[in-house]
Amino acid sequence: MKKAFLISLSLIMFLGMANLIHADGDEEYYEEELGIRKQTIYDEKNIMPATGEKTTIEAGSSEKFERAFENSPPLISHDVTDMLPIAQKDNLCLDCHIPEEAVSMGATPIPKSHFTELGTGKDLGDKLDGDRYNCMQCHVIQTTATPPVANIFKGEFRAEEQKYRSNLIDILNEGVE
Repeated sequence: MKKAFLISLSLIMFLGMANLIHADGDEEYYEEELGIRKQTIYDEKNIMPATGEKTTIEAGSSEKFERAFENSPPLISHDVTDMLPIAQKDNLCLDCHIPEEAVSMGATPIPKSHFTELGTGKDLGDKLDGDRYNCMQCHVIQTTATPPVANIFKGEFRAEEQKYRSNLIDILNEGVE
């Protein structure tokens, strides 16, 4: 009974403070003024995320983007409209990014980590790991969206080639004994 009372009291205090937050002095801030969104968090019906224009550059004529940090998934630098949906049995990304074709296509080859069962370390040869077919689970298309907050993050790379290539499979167990 005492525990339920304390929980109820805490909840009432929290809800009372959530509507109006007082700063030092006379300034008052409402919760809609806080954070990046600047809209109510109680009604999602008409809320749309900020978006930008997707790239319309054709595959094969786009420029590769530097990765955000070593072994981060690279951005998709070309239009994917006619390549969707990506399915396990129908994945047009593989046509250009499978290692045997990538060099001649000027595409970034799928790294060895995608052909390895990461749970067991089993090398699958030239067979893509079944968990890796959904490319857009990790790789996103480049847009013209303006970030709501400036990004001052600077990724570091141990080697220059890591800006455009993955060495994850080589360093995956680094430091593990």
